[in-house]
Amino acid sequence: MKILRYPSAAADKKMKTIIGRGIDFRKADVQAVTRILNDVKRNGDSALIRYCQAFDSPPMTIETLAVTPEEMAAARTKVDRAFMQALNRAAAQIDAFHRQQLPKSWIDTRRPGTFLGQMVNPVDAAGVYVPGGKGGDTPLVSSVLMGAIPAKIAGVPKVVMVTPPMPSGEVAPHLLVAAKKVGVDAVYKVGSAWAIGALAYGTETVPKVNVIVGPGNIFVTLAKKIVAGTVGIDMIAGPSEILVIADGMADPEFVAADLLSQAEHDPLASAILVTDSAELAQSVKAAVEIQLEVLSRADIARQSLSAFGVIMVVENLDVAIGLANHIAPEHLELQVAEPMDVVPTIRNAGAIFLGPYTPEPVGDYMAGPNHVLPTAGTARFSSALSVDHFMKKTSLIRYSPTAFRKEARDIICLATVEGLGAHANAIQVRLNKK
Repeated sequence: MKILRYPSAAADKKMKTIIGRGIDFRKADVQAVTRILNDVKRNGDSALIRYCQAFDSPPMTIETLAVTPEEMAAARTKVDRAFMQALNRAAAQIDAFHRQQLPKSWIDTRRPGTFLGQMVNPVDAAGVYVPGGKGGDTPLVSSVLMGAIPAKIAGVPKVVMVTPPMPSGEVAPHLLVAAKKVGVDAVYKVGSAWAIGALAYGTETVPKVNVIVGPGNIFVTLAKKIVAGTVGIDMIAGPSEILVIADGMADPEFVAADLLSQAEHDPLASAILVTDSAELAQSVKAAVEIQLEVLSRADIARQSLSAFGVIMVVENLDVAIGLANHIAPEHLELQVAEPMDVVPTIRNAGAIFLGPYTPEPVGDYMAGPNHVLPTAGTARFSSALSVDHFMKKTSLIRYSPTAFRKEARDIICLATVEGLGAHANAIQVRLNKK
């Protein structure tokens, strides 16, 4: 990793490269995904099977598209006790955190003659997309938990999961066990853009949903972007990113490990250290090189660090905080002596990890908060996936005749200014009634 002084021309150039990653899509990809979505919309199951057979599982048929109860039961016999223990703990803690997010309906009658309020209800159906992970060898169990648990807590009556099948036509047993654990109502063996199309438009087998959540590759992300508006989505997510603010007391091995935990995701992932200690900067750089030697995904991590990784040395932590707020990282670690003193100064971050024993992976799997977080600077205006994503709010309004007359002239005035005569008339006809 390069070490740069910030601010400097070289540092500014590097930051523009990192921030400029953005969430862009090639015209050819947009056209290809649009064709796929339209195909699924027109042809339903037959389109799904064509894509499944071509890209995931040649033996797939319409009859085997849905996971059966027998397959769910068989999956439980294929996972060990250690997995079940970890799954149970993670599910319980994620559930407990998200229960704190439940919004409430409310009524306000403080203005005489009026009844105002807000009614909160879950959507009717939600879809959770779960990547298969290297042909089922690395199932993303955490994606099941982070997507389905808040949906169930919100009270969504039907929560379905889609995931690409392995070449054999099966789904990784760890995913099925996790789906069963958190109450997923149905699982379908379908992935990529055609899975998003199935959830957005519905097919003979896959039900149409109201909200789609979950991570995926560029085709999944692009498909979600295109169907947004037809259905709700969690967010348009870009490559993973981490920014660590560390002082001279931080452990360089810890910091290096945490930077690499994101760099291994994707060649486009970003890993940044900002520190006021030149000595720590050198130690972290050396530790990164040592740890890279034993990583199974070292090639990916090296590409990521070369293109979008950097160590910034700043004059003091105030400068570091300003830089972090400018970048608005997905994951922000505070490996400083008093992290709680820094928290009130952080305005833009997807999630904040406090202290040396709170590395980013605890948030990915176990802590409780959702790991579906805003990326590419969108933490400036958006938030983590939550129970709110699966709920809708409806306003309640009622006026008595007295309350209506009290405000009628003001309403007519505003409607007239806007040139909306029928709006004004809807008020006036009531005033004319004796």
